[in-house]
Amino acid sequence: MKIAVTGKGGCGKTTIAGTLARMIGRDGVNLLAVDADPNYNLWMSLGLDENTADSIVPLLEQEELVKERTTTEWVKALGGFFRKNPRVADLAEKFAVSCPDNVRLLVAGTVNVGGSGCMCPSAALLKALIRHLSIRSNEAFLMDMDAGIEHLGRGTTTNMEALIAVVEPSRSSIRTLDRIGGLAGDIGHSNVFVIGNKVRSHEDRTFIEEEVTARDFLLIGMLPDDEKVRTAGRNGEAPLDYAPDCEAIEQIRAAKSKLEKLVAK
Repeated sequence: MKIAVTGKGGCGKTTIAGTLARMIGRDGVNLLAVDADPNYNLWMSLGLDENTADSIVPLLEQEELVKERTTTEWVKALGGFFRKNPRVADLAEKFAVSCPDNVRLLVAGTVNVGGSGCMCPSAALLKALIRHLSIRSNEAFLMDMDAGIEHLGRGTTTNMEALIAVVEPSRSSIRTLDRIGGLAGDIGHSNVFVIGNKVRSHEDRTFIEEEVTARDFLLIGMLPDDEKVRTAGRNGEAPLDYAPDCEAIEQIRAAKSKLEKLVAK
């Protein structure tokens, strides 16, 4: 299964993505998690320590590597040409870091684009990596996308089996969901699922339920604004390690079960 997790900045998508990845890994599945958010903080919810995280050099920020894999022989002579299908077969093996629960983390880092839909060498490398990965029965792939919708404009998530949009109870988050839904449809995504997060009241829950239902998306989870998750963040710990039985973790577990059943259909 290939999964992409997206949403407005600050909605909690990275915490959900990392927790979901480890839960899938605990089922005996070998999961490759790719952090494509420029802030690349997925390591924390995956249970890595800060020293290990600080030692990681993001893949797309290794300029010589990107240049080597994407540059054609025509560049020197004509300028401006690069491979849209660069060699990527060895990248996960070389640069992924081992995490708890059968998860490996590959930090992509920042993709610098000049405008909507730009196909820069770094974006080409990331797209090729996703496209190349062939997932067997005991393997999975999960990508924590950069906040917002730019990755959809670049078509980075085209080969995903499931796109999870995380929303919080705010109008701005729903507006981002609208844009995610529109662009997902443009590139042929039919499996768009929604997880509500940071729910504090009945009004919050009702707001998310009504807005998601009105857009014909499938709501697969609703997470409370859990103080234990906040404490884990302050401590620099993964919520799954700090409070494995808290309500937010239980709701992610339930969302995982729903997702697996829906994708298997």
